[in-house]
Amino acid sequence: MSDNDSILTFPIGKEITLTQKVSESDVINFADITGDKDPIHLDQEYAKSTLYGERIAHGALIIGYMSKASTLIHEGFGRPLVSLGYDRIRLIEPVFIDDIITIKYKVIDKDIDKSRTIANITVTNQRGNTVLVANHIQKII
Repeated sequence: MSDNDSILTFPIGKEITLTQKVSESDVINFADITGDKDPIHLDQEYAKSTLYGERIAHGALIIGYMSKASTLIHEGFGRPLVSLGYDRIRLIEPVFIDDIITIKYKVIDKDIDKSRTIANITVTNQRGNTVLVANHIQKII
């Protein structure tokens, strides 16, 4: 099966919804892995003195959770997809430790010539507020 044959069978409109609790351990581990140990993420007393009033999760951690959704979207497809990047990422509201976020990942288009899928991603919190939006491009390999 050629790349073009594969992309032809990938359905526009396919979507997945993933719910994830943003745990303190995820925030701490992410800070350790990346070296981003800004006190807004790790120091509750410091965070109390900021506009947000409490610690916030790293924006890049939330993008990491989106990666899980992008993997799940092509389960059962039969061909691997690799991320070519996220475009138009907007961190609209902070995500706090212990928030429950819902990631809606929906394939909205495909580029047959380049063997790519294009998806919209919307992340909301347990209060129904949109906290992040992005577009994602994947390539069928």
